[in-house]
Parts: sequence; structure tokens; C-alpha cells
Amino acid sequence: MTEPATPPATTPAATQAATPAPAPGDRIAELEARLAEMEAQTTQRLIQSDLKTHALRAGMIDLDGLRMLDTRALKLDSKGEVEGVAAVMAELKRSKPYLFQPATTTSLSSAPPYAPPSEKRATAMTHDEWQAARAALLKRR
Repeated sequence: MTEPATPPATTPAATQAATPAPAPGDRIAELEARLAEMEAQTTQRLIQSDLKTHALRAGMIDLDGLRMLDTRALKLDSKGEVEGVAAVMAELKRSKPYLFQPATTTSLSSAPPYAPPSEKRATAMTHDEWQAARAALLKRR
């Protein structure tokens, strides 16, 4: 009788030898491509965030209106600030005013003038309040 053939033992070293290792240049190119993709995504997120901030400050009613904008022209400057967002918002507000709420105030009257707080007059005090105020006044002397 013949014994059944057993498969050769596979060790981690044998498996590594069977699969070719990527060339260092390929790995570097792959990592650089991933880095460039992540930088582009981060830049786009910063631009969208800045657009939302400016839109809210300008009084935009619905932020879905930002989807109409072409953000390819917006770029980050050396300080990390988005260039031209204010101009884009001004143009959007001019061309599509229905996306923005009108600038209104709730009251046309001005605030009342400042009046320093006045002390309570003795004639408006109860007897107990008057006695406490008199005692405090005499204590200060």
C-alpha cells in the first residue's frame, strides 16, 4: 500500500518567497498618489467649509444653493485661506437673491439711554427695610 501524498508544508518564509515584493519605486509612487488624493480631498473640504461659513454670514436661507457653485476656481493661499470666497458669495447673492433672506431689523427704535441704578427712597421702604438701610448707613460712618 502506498501512503497518500501530503502537501508540502507552507511556512511564512516560503509564502514570502513565492510572492514577489513590490519594488521600492512602485511603493513610493503609490504612496505619493494616495497623499496627493488626500490633499485634494482636504483642500476641497476646507473650501466647502469656508463657503458654508460665508454663506451663513451673507444670510443664505438654504445651503443646498452652494451646490450650484463651481468651486474649481477657488484655491487655498499660502496661509491656508480660501481666495475669492467673498466675491463668489457677492456674485451669488446678486444673481440668485431668492437664496438669501432680506436684510431687515426687528425694531427701528433705538435702545433706551443708560440710567444708573438709583437707591430706593426711604418713603418707598417698609419699616424693616428702612431700619436695615439706616443701620448699614450708620455702620459706614
